[in-house]
Amino acid sequence: MTLKKEDYKKIASTMRYQTQALIGGKFCDAGDGNTFKTINPFTGEVLATVAHCNADDVHRAVKIARQAFESGIWSRSAPEHRKKVLLKLADLVDQHANELAVLESLDTGKTISNCLAEIAVEVPHHIRWYAELIDKTFGKVAPTGDDKLAFVVQEPVGVAGLIVPWNFPLLMAVWKIAPSLAAGCSAIVKPAEDTPLSVLRFAELTQ
Repeated sequence: MTLKKEDYKKIASTMRYQTQALIGGKFCDAGDGNTFKTINPFTGEVLATVAHCNADDVHRAVKIARQAFESGIWSRSAPEHRKKVLLKLADLVDQHANELAVLESLDTGKTISNCLAEIAVEVPHHIRWYAELIDKTFGKVAPTGDDKLAFVVQEPVGVAGLIVPWNFPLLMAVWKIAPSLAAGCSAIVKPAEDTPLSVLRFAELTQ
């Protein structure tokens, strides 16, 4: 996939940055108000000032994620429901692929062709792969003696803590998010401070 120079510039000139953390379905500043700057490494331009969360924010996010997990609203939802939600999320990435790719190009300094290859192709493909796996992976009965019966049961384990490096921010986030959600887990995502913007925009799409 390609994007013309004039189209890149048009998208970049109207780009709106999400700079708050998403906790409990709401975007919010860090509890202590701290922030950090994220910079375009190609130009040195400050793109945005982003919420700099600390341990208290993490504890709050984990607590809310654990409550969501225990409620069963996602962890015990039907496989068909989880599949439908993830497929819709993949469609949203498709619809916003150019925007997400330009955003990541600005934040990482990578070429737009590289970002498009990841975000317009690999990201939605990865989400769909795990979405389709949800209703096709089953528990099984293990072979035993005549006097025993053993089941192998697949079930979500709880809250997954997902830490993402700077170099492929959205793709690597989705590598972790898609299987976690497909399994029924809740997830906490910590994007790299160097390149948080595409993951924060993706968080908006999940809402």
